[in-house]
Amino acid sequence: MYAIIKTGGKQVKVEEGQTIFIEKLDVNEGDTVTFDEVVLVGGEDTKIGAPFVEGATVEATVEKQGRGKKVTIFKYRRRKDSHTKQGHRQPYTKVTINSINA
Repeated sequence: MYAIIKTGGKQVKVEEGQTIFIEKLDVNEGDTVTFDEVVLVGGEDTKIGAPFVEGATVEATVEKQGRGKKVTIFKYRRRKDSHTKQGHRQPYTKVTINSINA
């Protein structure tokens, strides 16, 4: 059984026991998170939501909070004697899917 959930402005396909990295959630490590914006539940019989599946939830446990690798942004303007260097580290939440309730 699998499900497609909406979190952080993105849609993610998840299965039970899977570990995923999603946009940062404001929860502590070890807490349980319930995703109720389930777009699709697949398996033996597929349920498609309009826009979400009624009564379907996905439960997950937060493994850790972290920040990704640094991305360097370098803007260079030729012949203008001008350049800008900037770095960014995107925060994330690592979760493990416990159950899919359809």
